[in-house]
Amino acid sequence: MKKISRRQFLQLCAGMALLGGGGWAFSRGLDLPEVRDKAAAVLGGDKVQALRQVAASDNATARTIMWQSPVQLNAPMVELSGGAGDGKTFPAQEESFTDDGVSSYLYTAQVTGLTASSTQQYRVSAGGEAGDWHALQTDGGGAFTALVFPDSQSNDYSDWRHLAQDAAARVPEAALFINMGDLVDNGEDHGQWRAWFEAVDGIADRIPVAPLFGNHETYNQAWKVREPLAYLRYFAVPGNGSAEDDRRYYSFDYGPVHFLVLDTQHEEEKEWHPELLARQQAWFRDDVRKSQKPWNVVLMHKDPLQYRIGSRPERQEGFSDEGKAWMPLFDEAGIDLVLSAHLHTYRNRGHIKDFRRDEKGPLYILTGVAGNVRYPGLWVDHALDTYVAPQPETDNYLTLTADSAALSVRCFLPDGTQIDEATLRK
Repeated sequence: MKKISRRQFLQLCAGMALLGGGGWAFSRGLDLPEVRDKAAAVLGGDKVQALRQVAASDNATARTIMWQSPVQLNAPMVELSGGAGDGKTFPAQEESFTDDGVSSYLYTAQVTGLTASSTQQYRVSAGGEAGDWHALQTDGGGAFTALVFPDSQSNDYSDWRHLAQDAAARVPEAALFINMGDLVDNGEDHGQWRAWFEAVDGIADRIPVAPLFGNHETYNQAWKVREPLAYLRYFAVPGNGSAEDDRRYYSFDYGPVHFLVLDTQHEEEKEWHPELLARQQAWFRDDVRKSQKPWNVVLMHKDPLQYRIGSRPERQEGFSDEGKAWMPLFDEAGIDLVLSAHLHTYRNRGHIKDFRRDEKGPLYILTGVAGNVRYPGLWVDHALDTYVAPQPETDNYLTLTADSAALSVRCFLPDGTQIDEATLRK
């Protein structure tokens, strides 16, 4: 007897059901992707745009799915296929959002009750139409690799697109990606946000993003500071327990790592949130105290070190306001690794404690630049720098690989050439 594939068998079953009046498969509780695809019209890219997964607090059992649409959708939801969640649906919350003179509908579905270390698919459906299936892999609690992208702000996002897509192709095992703030050059510019999302098309829909917001997310079209309105709506990151500070700072677990994502825009936000730093520091102490993971990693946009600038002798080498505010807390909490951005240069500083070189302190790495806004020759090397990327710098990306015994950070040029590596061991 000639063997047939599983897909052929399922298609045959679906065909028999349709020939028999269409009720057989559904009456027996069989809800197969092939059957559902035949039953629903296509929900295309004209209605579902910038589809993305956003990191949840616990990525073993939950995931946030978001997208945008220029039109209002009827009964929008996310459907699951495969694993324990097969056939489950999750309604999407709708929000109308207007910025930069452009209006759209934002949709957010909280997918919960997933099984750790499971492979599933999801799709968006609304009003009898359904989109394509996309991969959804849950965290198994063990070893994983993440892609880390520094500032992606650009005046032309083609470099960012090539970097992100090439990095994702070289690291197909990446379980999530981190973008270190200043995702766009102007936080109100709708076209720049569209370009950012287009650059990660095919990445953000299949692995979750863990974003930070930087100072450029707070700029309006007139280059005046405002609330980071677009960022706060585009990324439904885990809550931090504060209604006033919601989505500005957060934490999440992946594998053996607890990530703490900080809001370092205290200066930009002081008009609206004068007590932000104090509240965030209290949250940080409480959050890291409850961490049960072997590794604790801080992600912060602004860099804790201050660099001299050759043309500005009044600017002294030392530590930034963010460094003075946060580094003692990192020492106190026993943080393992601190990743920062903002200065558009890659620097490995080694371990620092009590503002001095000390192997007992956290490892500090300034992640570089992923867009095309570069500052060649601007910074004078800091005494604490142990490795500086070749000058003049181009863009770069990083990988973070962790298991319970080791945590490694590697830095790569756009062509995949590795230029630096640092490993921590328990």
